[in-house]
Amino acid sequence: MTVEELTRPSAPVQAAYSYCEAVTGQQARNFAYGIRLLPAEKRQAMSALYAFSRRVDDIGDGPLPAAEKNDRLEAARTVLSRVRKGDIAEDDTDPVAVALADAARRFPIPLEGLDELIDGVLMDVRGATYTTWDELKVYCRCVAGAIGRLSLGIFGPQRGADAERAAEYADTLGLALQLTNILRDVREDAGNGRTYLPAEDLDRFGCGDGFARPLPPGADFAGLVHFEVRRARALFAEGYRLLPLLDRRSGACVAAMAGIYRRLLDRIERDPAAVLRGRVSLPGPEKAYVAVRGLSGLDARHIARRTDRGRTR
Repeated sequence: MTVEELTRPSAPVQAAYSYCEAVTGQQARNFAYGIRLLPAEKRQAMSALYAFSRRVDDIGDGPLPAAEKNDRLEAARTVLSRVRKGDIAEDDTDPVAVALADAARRFPIPLEGLDELIDGVLMDVRGATYTTWDELKVYCRCVAGAIGRLSLGIFGPQRGADAERAAEYADTLGLALQLTNILRDVREDAGNGRTYLPAEDLDRFGCGDGFARPLPPGADFAGLVHFEVRRARALFAEGYRLLPLLDRRSGACVAAMAGIYRRLLDRIERDPAAVLRGRVSLPGPEKAYVAVRGLSGLDARHIARRTDRGRTR
């Protein structure tokens, strides 16, 4: 028997991964473009990570009463505890748990990041609001920065790379993606009674306490969006320093996912009012172009050159 055959997932585990990959393909329009660039084992592990995260997000976004959401989130935490303890059997009836348990055996995934995700969704359930960017960062680190660090456990920094610095960049890139999400979804979130942008920023641009009703007279919504776009761009610039620390295909995956969101940010910047009319998105061919650009290594090489120039100054 070959090494490949010895390490290949069993039939039940492979079926669990197939389920997670189907969930990812159906629901993760941006995420899926990136992970297609990974080798099979990493792609499967990322799909398991996504499927569990999707489950947690769906609980938070669903129509259930807050008390029942809280119970279901704690049940998800119990599943996570079983994964951590190695208590998930291959014939378990929960395919997401089976796939995540196998991924955690194969890769050094910091599973506490999924606890942070649950904590962040609980903040949504409890109706948390944010006065300052520092407060919002706590939430963003739970729901997105943690995902960056979890993903890094699967990607792994290249040999000789600074692992601690890589984790910091992955966390920062997660913040950039989440802030872009927040800008994209202001209308949808307002319809669900949620406002994520810091209250001090809303006040600064005369936008009141949210976007569920017409903006106050004199509100500078475009100014608010441009202010947040600049903040997101600074986060992208720092987070992109992760790319040269990854192997080629992992770097391509990150470059594709981040590149899609960065182009989304460009669209929002050009037409801030578009986010009040509906969800801004990129067409499929443009996403595919970004994925090809990531696979070519153009973004990683550009960031590496820029980083080297910074060191020599």
